[in-house]
Amino acid sequence: MGSPNSGATPRGGMETQGGKGGEFEAIARLRRRLPGPPEGEVWIGDDAAVLGPRAGRIVLSTDLSVAGVHADLELIGVDDMGWRAFTAAVSDVAAMGARPDGAVVAVAGPPATDLDLLYEGIAASSQAHRCPVVGGDLANSEELVVAVAVMGHVEGDPGPVLRSGARPGDHLVVTGPLGAAAAGLRLLRARPPAGGGATPGPGAGAGSVASTPGAPTADDLAVIAHRRPRARLAEGDAARLAGATAMVDVSDGLLADLCHLADASGVGFRLDEVPVSPGATIEEALGGGEDYELVVATPDPGRFEAALAEAGLRRPVVIGVCSADRSERTLGGEPTTALGWEHSWR
Repeated sequence: MGSPNSGATPRGGMETQGGKGGEFEAIARLRRRLPGPPEGEVWIGDDAAVLGPRAGRIVLSTDLSVAGVHADLELIGVDDMGWRAFTAAVSDVAAMGARPDGAVVAVAGPPATDLDLLYEGIAASSQAHRCPVVGGDLANSEELVVAVAVMGHVEGDPGPVLRSGARPGDHLVVTGPLGAAAAGLRLLRARPPAGGGATPGPGAGAGSVASTPGAPTADDLAVIAHRRPRARLAEGDAARLAGATAMVDVSDGLLADLCHLADASGVGFRLDEVPVSPGATIEEALGGGEDYELVVATPDPGRFEAALAEAGLRRPVVIGVCSADRSERTLGGEPTTALGWEHSWR
């Protein structure tokens, strides 16, 4: 979501930058340089690290949000950036089937940054996700950067749900329709500047975004999905307790994140259909990212559906199945690619 003048590739627009020099190759290279975990723990390579004894597993995750890359501050307010940064980190904990206990937030930015407004968004997301901010750090820098580290826990069995547990024959289920956040970004970019040329100021994302009085339209809901996404904590916990074998959140794009799960599990996948959010395109649903819905691999989708119904949550959607052929990656019988976002590294 880079600003038009930042020179950054906008996130949320289905750009794919895989292969040599990509983010995921860089992570694999750094992982080889660092020591591996002891037996029973999970370190680099999943949505979050898993530490401690099995009776009370600690889940630890961190996420960065950079102005001009993850947030276009000409379209949204710094409060929205704070909300989004916090939610992204909490979502990684949700993808493990864990519950957050607390977070530390580090902020670096220009001295003129409206720090109070930024923390208004952070505090609002913290309250919405019941994850208190317990510490952090401040520093000056040329660009605004928000780093959020979240610690959570899983008690007893079953333990955290990793990306690596899916098996051939497992059904692939998504917790909700996709593409709303990417559609919201597209709509914001298409709107005329406020006040005949002035860009939205700090706090532009706060308050009502409805275009007309009354119930919000599909466009309004898409803009809200971009500015104020929600992590699926209850759904992740329900998936774990219902016997999920693998799970990942849709942060980089459905196909990109599903490929992470398939690679980690050593399986392929066949997708039949993908639920598309109202007002979004199929391309935005497949590669837009930042919806923070969960993709769950499970041998018993009916059990998962019943668990969500008992918790009063939305009905999930079965989108496909895991296959034994690791190279199989299809949608509607046609080959597909890891459509989504990936940062570039040398």
